Amino acid sequence: MTTDDVDAALRATGRLDALGRIGLDAAADPTFDRFAQMVRHVIGAPVALVTLVDPERQFFPGACGLGDPWQQLRQTPLSHSFCQHVVATAEPLIITDARTDPRVAGNLAIDDLGVIGYAGMPLTDADGNVLGSLCAIDTEPREWTSEELGLLSDLAAACSDSLRLRIATRRAETAERIAVAAHSRAGAAYDRSQLLLRASAALADTTSFDDVLATLRHLAIGTLDPAHVGVFLLEPANDQATSYADEELPADLADRWADHHRAGRSPAAVAAGTGALVLLSDPAAVSAAAPEVAETMAALGWQSAASAPLPGPGGAIGALTFAWKQPHALDTAEQALLAALAGHVARAIDRAHVFDDRRAAAETLQKALLTSPPAVDGLRLATRYEAAHHADYVGGDWYDVIAVDRTRLALVIGDVTGHSVEAAAGMSQYRSLLRGLVIDRHEPPSALLRRLERTTRALGGLGMATVILAYLDEAPSGGYTLTWSNAGHPPPILLHPGSEAETLPGRDPLLGALRKVSRTNHTRVLPAGARLLLHTDGLIETRTRPLDEGFAELRRRLTAHRHADLEELADRLLEPVGGPVREDDAAILIVAT
Repeated sequence: MTTDDVDAALRATGRLDALGRIGLDAAADPTFDRFAQMVRHVIGAPVALVTLVDPERQFFPGACGLGDPWQQLRQTPLSHSFCQHVVATAEPLIITDARTDPRVAGNLAIDDLGVIGYAGMPLTDADGNVLGSLCAIDTEPREWTSEELGLLSDLAAACSDSLRLRIATRRAETAERIAVAAHSRAGAAYDRSQLLLRASAALADTTSFDDVLATLRHLAIGTLDPAHVGVFLLEPANDQATSYADEELPADLADRWADHHRAGRSPAAVAAGTGALVLLSDPAAVSAAAPEVAETMAALGWQSAASAPLPGPGGAIGALTFAWKQPHALDTAEQALLAALAGHVARAIDRAHVFDDRRAAAETLQKALLTSPPAVDGLRLATRYEAAHHADYVGGDWYDVIAVDRTRLALVIGDVTGHSVEAAAGMSQYRSLLRGLVIDRHEPPSALLRRLERTTRALGGLGMATVILAYLDEAPSGGYTLTWSNAGHPPPILLHPGSEAETLPGRDPLLGALRKVSRTNHTRVLPAGARLLLHTDGLIETRTRPLDEGFAELRRRLTAHRHADLEELADRLLEPVGGPVREDDAAILIVAT
């Protein structure tokens, strides 16, 4: 495609009119920033952009991970635009290495923005005009997988819906301003368009099925105002179906309603089976169209209901149901609203499944690596790992205990930065590499941490991490000698018999932060009856409390429960500090001499 062809595509009247109606510019927009954040989280790319293109520039209402000054400017000239090719061809642009790809090899974004790997999906309006792209960017060559491209395509479809809704909303706002007095229904149309706009943004942020249901209830209030919101999902893998409700139904009635679903008689089951809207506007309509469920609906206090199929790639995957405690006949506009809302819900459920799979894989990996400590004569050990309360938190916390020989025990506590599948993968590699070094190299902890840092840097980097590596050696005079090196980790805490808990000083920079770091060893004698605590920062860190207060509270707990059984002590220490739930992952390793 020639430069003139690209310019002609960028200047097409229809797309320029659509860009003007959107009302976005080179400034952050919360809805589209969330789409960029979603792409970066799901695809695992360093940079993600929602890019719109006019004849002179590209601008980013959504941006995540872009370096300055571009993150602040939110725009570049076309000399830095890969997205213009997506607009011109109306097709995805997938690039493994921009430096060798003839389509973009001379583009200034390669040097100025660090764009090497690129995957961009078209963003379109309701008439099919390509307005820009939703793109994932890597600063290294990248072979994009079919799964990643499929997820990016799904997110681009949802992002396009948001752009279309924004256009429709602005049209509705204009019409409402012109004719609000003469057309009372304009207010309702505006509310419906606002509902869909909110739905697009809110459901795009959901990462679990519970989030989807809670968001649906919140969205429906004030517009459709149902008494009940339900989602019915088909499960082809086991020929089953499952129903979910936003509120707790009485047990006996919930069972009867679930039986109607399984028998294919409920409005949701019919909608899912036929792929069509099911509208039951009053008790008479319920009795005529679905006599099997009329008694149950009456017992639940519902006089009307409507179900819309949830669209999937191979047909309906289930249905979305609203029920009301009074007769409710949906007009044409409300039916269209219900169908559009069902589309958003279906995409949100699909994303929730993807997140569930990613979380399950990462949690399985993490739990498999956090093995029980070995039995050691003369020592008692307790370990714990607890994930954060947030459902999407999978992190890089780990502990390890290695019996080097009969008289030496290696203790490890570490944390790879981040809360993601990538952090969990980096943790597994750090742990495996350090295990090999501990077994193979009989060197001080500081030397092994330097070797670990050099190794990970030579392998391309595994992310920054904090680590404590410590050795426990039997002391000739009794007790044990603790020798440790601390790479940016929360310090060990030592509880001497008969005294308060003591924080052990001495900390060097974390791994991966600087080159040629000088690392130090520290030594302390642990008498019989002492207890040593190693932990990650999730044990004491909260958003509302200074770290010093968290450390002080941890030392207080350790001292207060000095006589507790070691397993009980671990449970006590793991109780969240400063709130009812844990905000970050936490790992604990306790040794009693």
